[in-house]
Amino acid sequence: MYINWRQKELYLKLIYYGPPLSGKTTNLEQIHKMMPPQKRSDLVSVKTHEDRTLFFDFMEMELNEINGLKPKFKLYTVPGQVYYAATRKLVLKDVDGLVFVADSSNQRMSNNHHSFLEMKKQLDELGQSLSKIPLILQCNKQDMQDAVPAEKISRLLGIEQSATVPAVATTGQGTTETLKKVIGKVISRL
Repeated sequence: MYINWRQKELYLKLIYYGPPLSGKTTNLEQIHKMMPPQKRSDLVSVKTHEDRTLFFDFMEMELNEINGLKPKFKLYTVPGQVYYAATRKLVLKDVDGLVFVADSSNQRMSNNHHSFLEMKKQLDELGQSLSKIPLILQCNKQDMQDAVPAEKISRLLGIEQSATVPAVATTGQGTTETLKKVIGKVISRL
């Protein structure tokens, strides 16, 4: 969190974290599409030739004034591929709120668990505790035939049910609800 008192702006950092191909970038694309252009920046994506996130995706969005300050949220995704662990840790620095995007496919449960543990470890290494950072679990790809119910994924990862959102990011289902929940938690923490 950073406050520019001169311009009365409050800057907050939200990160979408999760295993490869879980839908982090798709979430930002959907949010970008639904936000009025005057309330958001361009969506910046640096992709590989396979259309995978190389460094991170980024966009900024504004909300209406809160207690005399205009909140500006910086939304980031992290690359999911294993060899970008250092990049994920760098992007996590100074995070104000987290969305963990889990892939609901039964075959991807171990990937979700591994990615979640890596996120916790990286936060610890940065001197931040996951218990003090607002967290929402988005169980994406709930439309798949082998989708594990959101309640089961939240139990697997040890995240309370009230902080869990079932989603199908490709259609936008659950993306707005996820964003509202994480913003709500971040604002109430302030």
